[in-house]
Amino acid sequence: MSAAQFLAAESLRLPGLSHGFFTRLGGVSQGVYASLNVGVGSSDAPEAVTENRARAAAALGVAPQRLAVPFQIHSPDAVVISEPWLPTARPRCDALVTATPGLALGVTGADCGMILFADQRARVIGAAHAGWKGALKGVIEATVAAMEKLGAQRGDVAAALGPCIAHASYEVGPEFVAAFAKVGDDTTRHFIPSRRVGHSMFNLNAYIAERAARAGIGRFEDLRLDTYADERRFFSYRRATHRKEPDYGRLMSVIVLN
Repeated sequence: MSAAQFLAAESLRLPGLSHGFFTRLGGVSQGVYASLNVGVGSSDAPEAVTENRARAAAALGVAPQRLAVPFQIHSPDAVVISEPWLPTARPRCDALVTATPGLALGVTGADCGMILFADQRARVIGAAHAGWKGALKGVIEATVAAMEKLGAQRGDVAAALGPCIAHASYEVGPEFVAAFAKVGDDTTRHFIPSRRVGHSMFNLNAYIAERAARAGIGRFEDLRLDTYADERRFFSYRRATHRKEPDYGRLMSVIVLN
């Protein structure tokens, strides 16, 4: 059996903590889902997704039933948890926070930002799914606020952004820019004109970094890996859409207090 392959962030290589930004390698799924597809919302065989999630958990030394992944809805909502839930009782939110050792927090994505958080001193961790909607609505700030409820200090929090769609791969229409302008964000910093008239290239990485700075996070790291461009290692919703593929796999990022 091949092991689920993951990447690590230097900022989160901390005593008493394990984490991983999982690639698409090391699973059992076939076709467009090959091979470590963890998306329960995909049309992949459920037993393959279950096995893939179990492999990811095992790679971090966690029992599958101790891996908590929410029902993501592109919201700014962060939920504090202290125990896992039944598969049918997943909270509808986009970030999880805990201080419970052995309880792994996971989020999934296929171009959206997946961010892992840790305050080593307070022994509090978090995981957030931050696509453009979630980041714009404040999911990063909400995650840090939820961590504070458990004793974390903003200045002590380290956060790392895993693989996501990069600036050079992310073309958007004018309505997208308008959504950011509507809430008062300076669109000149994160949007540049694309080759298509009326369209722009959006820098999700830089925008997430800016929101992390606004949240007062002490250390922020960007792995700077493009899900769209690196087909061998990553799934990409946009790449699948451009190719008119019937579906796409999902990646997962996980953090756990040992």
